[in-house]
Amino acid sequence: MAAEWGSAEQWRAALPQHAVLSRLRERAVPRPALLRNLLFGLDGDLFLWDGECGALHTISLRRLGGADSAGLSRYQTLTCINPPLFEVYQTLLSPVQHHVALVGTKGLMVLELPKRWGKNSEFEGGKSTVNCSTIPIAERFFTSSTSLTLKHAAWYPCETSEPHIVLLTSDNTIRFYSLKVPQRPVKVIALSDTEEETFAIKKGRAYTASLGETAVAFDFGLLVPVPKNILGQQGSEEVLAYPLYILYENGETFLTYINLLQSTRNLDKLLGPLPMHPAAEDNYGYDACAVLCLPCVPNILVIATESGMLYHCVVLDAEEDDEQSEKSWDPRSDLIPSLYVFECVELELALKLASGDEEPLESDFSCPIKLHRDPKCPSRYHCTHEAGVHSVGLTWLNKLHKFLGSDEEDKDSLQELGAEQKCFVEHILCTKPLPCRQPAPIRGFWIVSDILGPTMICITNTYECITRPLLSTVHPASPPLLCTREDKDVTVSPLRILAQSQHSFEKHIQGILQRDSANPLHLKSADKDAAPPPEECLQLLSRATQVFREEYILKQDLAKEEIQQRVKLLRSQKKKQLEDLNYCREERKSLREMAERLADKYEEAKEKQEDIMNRMKKVLRSFHSRLPVLSDSEKDMRKELQMIHDQLQHLSNAIRQVKMKKEYQQKKMGKGTSPRKPSITLSAYQSKCIQTVLKEEGEHIREMVKQINDIRSHVNF
Repeated sequence: MAAEWGSAEQWRAALPQHAVLSRLRERAVPRPALLRNLLFGLDGDLFLWDGECGALHTISLRRLGGADSAGLSRYQTLTCINPPLFEVYQTLLSPVQHHVALVGTKGLMVLELPKRWGKNSEFEGGKSTVNCSTIPIAERFFTSSTSLTLKHAAWYPCETSEPHIVLLTSDNTIRFYSLKVPQRPVKVIALSDTEEETFAIKKGRAYTASLGETAVAFDFGLLVPVPKNILGQQGSEEVLAYPLYILYENGETFLTYINLLQSTRNLDKLLGPLPMHPAAEDNYGYDACAVLCLPCVPNILVIATESGMLYHCVVLDAEEDDEQSEKSWDPRSDLIPSLYVFECVELELALKLASGDEEPLESDFSCPIKLHRDPKCPSRYHCTHEAGVHSVGLTWLNKLHKFLGSDEEDKDSLQELGAEQKCFVEHILCTKPLPCRQPAPIRGFWIVSDILGPTMICITNTYECITRPLLSTVHPASPPLLCTREDKDVTVSPLRILAQSQHSFEKHIQGILQRDSANPLHLKSADKDAAPPPEECLQLLSRATQVFREEYILKQDLAKEEIQQRVKLLRSQKKKQLEDLNYCREERKSLREMAERLADKYEEAKEKQEDIMNRMKKVLRSFHSRLPVLSDSEKDMRKELQMIHDQLQHLSNAIRQVKMKKEYQQKKMGKGTSPRKPSITLSAYQSKCIQTVLKEEGEHIREMVKQINDIRSHVNF
């Protein structure tokens, strides 16, 4: 990806100078302080919604940062055939990445992305302007109900079925709409009574809204099997559904399981409120505004409040205790999951400034917070609000999964896990650095995942583009290689074990350098004539200086002292190890010399031993030769020699007979050559038989001669 996009630093520097952002900055008009997110990314392209033109502008990151400067002026415009009549404040990409939801407070419209083709995989081959079809969702419903507003919208997370959009409206009702039937909901979940809902529509606001008993946000979890006790069916097949977590303004969380492909009884039953442990008097705040379910098992819920508090809750299945066993007689009482608050985080929405040596003043600034998933890292999420952007990483998530998968004996380490592992909060952008400044909410936020690390892209209220690389403290686990195989016999290096240990020096330094607060990027005011008061500028400078001193310089000095002490200790250990190494070398040299001496002595001893063995053999041989009685071996040898002598006489007689036969045959042959006698003519068969007999006799004679020679040589020896 890095080779395709060019250098990360190049496109980060080139993106703010793009022609689309320059044109939007020129005709930017002041907007009310409403948090928007009009930016999203897909396949290396950025999509930015232009409300005045009613279109999406696409910026290709592949063309930025190269030698060709034409990439800064080239873009495509996706124009809506039927543009929305309401103001769009959020754009949502569907799970299958074929549709974009244009969300407003008074309606919702879905834009269908055109096809890509061509060399650069651009929309409709690279046309500058492309017309796109749109689908209005619940248009008649929002038009007829003028007091009704859309509070939250999200796509149904299933990627295999047809796209569905989920809406939460101000009448405390969640509706599911299909793109095929956009005017009639396929499923409706009423979060309040019918009478109260009718009263809310007539009067404009129910009394429950003033008490915070209305839903403000929801989010889906991963696909999981529905518990049997919720379905009320014993021994039935397993039913898979998406858990839907619904957050109320008073901090209560409800749960229901959704599966649009199955219509099972009690599947859409609303469960809750889910109990939170440990219990709090204020129920963890009365101004809840957003909820996010991280894509992991067990589910991790992030609940945000307008005061800047974030609660990280672990969703665990409930167990039958004494209180629930008393209610077990009631068939309507179900074992619902519980929320275990693992940690609480307070975001610094507005900078806390102090004058002189006074303590930082507590700011009463509050605003709604939007939570965004990270597209690549499941243990990290991002927060946007009217005063800036934060990034939060859960460094303890992997250890929590390891703890939950361990045995019962390891559960005592939960307190140590909660005390040692804390989340990492990074304050990236501050749009309200001074109390006198009005909030300047951002217009767009997106995370681009590059091979060099994630990069945040933020579009401000005046269409200024800010790109900041995120810290690599929290990163997803690297996928295993195809050639990776688990081998239990392979030994691991002790240095690697030391580096990966829990109490390594590197992690100790990281713990020292970890910052509790940071100096975010400050956004300047859009009004160039309005100068801030000098007192607030001095407070801002003092605050930045104090943060640099306490969070950077002091911690770096402390880390420097630790490193110097570590270096001193390592040098002393190195000196001792060098002395031990020299001693080992001397010992090795002396052992080698001793081994050489022992080898020489061994050779001498071996030669002497062989000499002694030969002398012993001679002595034994002479001793046996002087014995008056023959031994058994000598008796056997005499018998064998006698047998050989008899065989020699027999063979000599056979040789004499053969010679006599030879002489006789020669005489006969001499007489046969006389001319007086007639010649004998033999047939071919007779000649062949005679040749065969002679050949066999010759072979027999040759073997007998060979045996006689062997016997002679043996007797002579």
